[in-house]
Amino acid sequence: MAPVFSHGDLRLYLLRLLDESPRHGYDLMQALSDRTGGTYTPSAGTIYPRLAKLEEEGLVTKTVDGRKTVYAITDAGRAEVASRADDLQGIEDGLSDSIRLIADEVRGSMREAMRSLKADLAAAAQADKDATRERAAKAPQPERDESRSSSREQVQRADALVSTFRATVRADLRTHVARGGALPATAVDELERALEDASRSLTRALAG
Repeated sequence: MAPVFSHGDLRLYLLRLLDESPRHGYDLMQALSDRTGGTYTPSAGTIYPRLAKLEEEGLVTKTVDGRKTVYAITDAGRAEVASRADDLQGIEDGLSDSIRLIADEVRGSMREAMRSLKADLAAAAQADKDATRERAAKAPQPERDESRSSSREQVQRADALVSTFRATVRADLRTHVARGGALPATAVDELERALEDASRSLTRALAG
């Protein structure tokens, strides 16, 4: 979920970044992506016209350094940043909210995937137990070979479930990060706890 810069907010935030240090255009785009946790990555067509307007207003200057054009804030630009400190704080708060929202979405997706995996594994274990009881009730002697064969089939089924889950989660996470999404450590911690819960649930199902 990308943060939405209201009219004039991006212009002001560019001044804020340049107030920290001179930067070239790509560096500004990367800084915006970093500051927003990857939830907003502007294009060159968005950044450079605004920089040109800031230069026209006398708020920034530009110098050519090799193949790069470096932008620096002027005294007039610093004065605007200082006079609009409250507006900048509001922008920062909005970006922080966006980062928290996307982190919550990632954790929610992981929890849902883990609930599905736990349910599938528990169902597979219960189905194997039910099948074993049914065969034992029908036959005067345990059909050990058939039971082992059925168990091997269920192991293969469980392997397939785990492999599918791993591939799905891995693909979702890589796609999310590749698109600039944030992946907080707390989300991975949640995944680790959910996997441990799934393992314990399966152990209880098999023991029961």
